Amino acid sequence: MTRHRIDVMPKAFIHYMTSRVSCQYKKLLDTRQATVCMTSLKSIQATLSTTCISTMPSTMDILAINTIRTLAADVVQKANSGHPGAPMGCAPMAHVLFSNFICQDPQHPDWISRDRFVLSNGHGCVLQYIMLHMLGYNLSMDDLKSFRQLNSRTPGHPEANHGVHGIEVSTGPLGQGISNAVGLAMAEAHMAATFNRPGFQVISNYTYGITGDGCLQEGVQAEAVSLAGHLKLGNLIMLYDDNHITIDGDIEVGFTEDVVQRFESYGWHTQVLGDGDNDVAGIIAAIQKAKAVTDKPSLIKIRTTIGFGSVLQGEEKVHGSPLGAKDIIQLKIKFGLDPEVHFHVSDEVYKHYHDASARGAAGYNAWVKLMQEYAVAHPDLASELNRRLNNELPTGWKDLLPKYTPADPAVATRKLSENVLNKIALSIPELVGGSADLTGSNLTRWKGAVDFQPDVSGLGSYAGRYIRFGVREHGMAAICNGMNAYGGIIPFGATFFNFISYALGAVRLSALSKHQVIYIMTHDSIGLGEDGPTHQPIETLASLRALPNLITLRPADESSSA
Repeated sequence: MTRHRIDVMPKAFIHYMTSRVSCQYKKLLDTRQATVCMTSLKSIQATLSTTCISTMPSTMDILAINTIRTLAADVVQKANSGHPGAPMGCAPMAHVLFSNFICQDPQHPDWISRDRFVLSNGHGCVLQYIMLHMLGYNLSMDDLKSFRQLNSRTPGHPEANHGVHGIEVSTGPLGQGISNAVGLAMAEAHMAATFNRPGFQVISNYTYGITGDGCLQEGVQAEAVSLAGHLKLGNLIMLYDDNHITIDGDIEVGFTEDVVQRFESYGWHTQVLGDGDNDVAGIIAAIQKAKAVTDKPSLIKIRTTIGFGSVLQGEEKVHGSPLGAKDIIQLKIKFGLDPEVHFHVSDEVYKHYHDASARGAAGYNAWVKLMQEYAVAHPDLASELNRRLNNELPTGWKDLLPKYTPADPAVATRKLSENVLNKIALSIPELVGGSADLTGSNLTRWKGAVDFQPDVSGLGSYAGRYIRFGVREHGMAAICNGMNAYGGIIPFGATFFNFISYALGAVRLSALSKHQVIYIMTHDSIGLGEDGPTHQPIETLASLRALPNLITLRPADESSSA
């Protein structure tokens, strides 16, 4: 197999001032100045949706990127288990994202208007753990050293609600993360449309993610990204780690479609970058260009080399096995680092990422000031937003539930479910959801509901609470996970009981993550006679009841439905 070159001093750093970089960007690089997050009301949206360019490509970029690569190799080597290849190949894009764009504050990890990051190819979680550690989140070097060990805070794939801040969703099963990212972006669009007012962009953030060849072969991502394009989610930017490698070898053995054209057909804005191993300036410019497109989600296809720097770079062997001591020695020598020192991050690199976190903290402080003014100008909205973010249900919501007695006539439980939804939708405005193209059968659309659609479509608005998921059961469930992970929303998805089987991968991750997602499943059991056994959920109930952390209710009458 052909080996790719390794540039210890990447050529991209030498000729980043060529004609391919815009004159405006040249000027920015020439200034060598960090742009700090601004605090005026006029610029608050830019503050919260961009973390401002922090440094031009420099020796610091090289040192930071190579630190990520070698630390990833050390972490996997000590665990004697894991996936070093993707973290080493994705190091430049992660460095660019967290140094220059993602606005987060590790001291306030639940800040609602923070930018979100999703590592969809979750097997590369060492990359995410390393970034969180260097940015100052509650993940120590000792946590990195206990990677993949029993009771570790750094499990083999990212887990939300596992005690480590900065991990938005649980990923690992491929395709789930990018689908969750769609849900996060949908949630931001809805919350912004609901709470923002002129001069008060209190909800304004981007969802960034890294996805890979494996994720983009999974069916669930096709369902989710198709809907994202339809919804014109300009707040979603995905970086595609195009390393051409899966466990079976080069993707040419089974994945030869034109991914970029596919995403364009979905309605995404797309770009292609040829050298993701070295071209930091190119990655920065591509993300800037993506952010300038506000009416489409963006996919940036970035050609990388899996295991960059290893003697096995570019091969499937570096995907899921430790490099070995000899390979790590040559790797560190090649990158100008001490081969005898392990688990090392220099003070300069720590400072670089702590400075990035400080800019995020400035964004948070600006948001706090804005919220104080928002509470004066719009006290009812501010109170409602705080209630939702505190996970408090409205006072007296149960009082609106319909009351039934044994003397009432028998009614189909899906009709009873409709009656209940019509009541609680009025009292619980954070209830947002829809059906996988079975609205008329599931009876999930309440009276007066407005569809969640782009404002320009004429079909609804982003403030709408009813989602037309289309025939996308798996995508629906994964999107709901992302929406709940965002905060301030209780999502629901509906389908026939039998077809929840299509969505079980996402349902399982929802249960693992303890997400507050509601699944409405109608047409239960063999009572669905005319459609035949293909639509009769014989084993489905048992599989749901066997799933930990999933509460499965099977109402039989009016009162149990309510």
